[in-house]
Amino acid sequence: QVQLIESGGGLVQAGGSLRLSCAASGRTFGSYAMAWFRQAPGKEREFVAAISWSSGSTNYLDSVKGRFTISRDKAKSTVSLQMNSLKPEDTAIYYCATGPTSYTNIGPHDYNYWGQGTQVTVSS
Repeated sequence: QVQLIESGGGLVQAGGSLRLSCAASGRTFGSYAMAWFRQAPGKEREFVAAISWSSGSTNYLDSVKGRFTISRDKAKSTVSLQMNSLKPEDTAIYYCATGPTSYTNIGPHDYNYWGQGTQVTVSS
């Protein structure tokens, strides 16, 4: 059973930084992509970033390019999202997700397994 547990959310002022982590367990992820999505109140779940577990290739939402960095640590079986220069519009619940898919896929339906989410709030 795949399990994803997020941590690292919180409240930060605009311009600040946060680092989210996702601990993954339950299988080997060699052919999987790991991704972060977010969902703000009243909005649909939105792709943020993804990484190929095997190659480390990455994909980002245009509005976070240059501010967010996704990475994975194979030894620890974790995926992280470093978020810098945060803006109020980044406020959302952030979800870790994984599945046997390409890191270029950005639809929530492309990912089979989801964490519970962690709240990120950016104040202006």
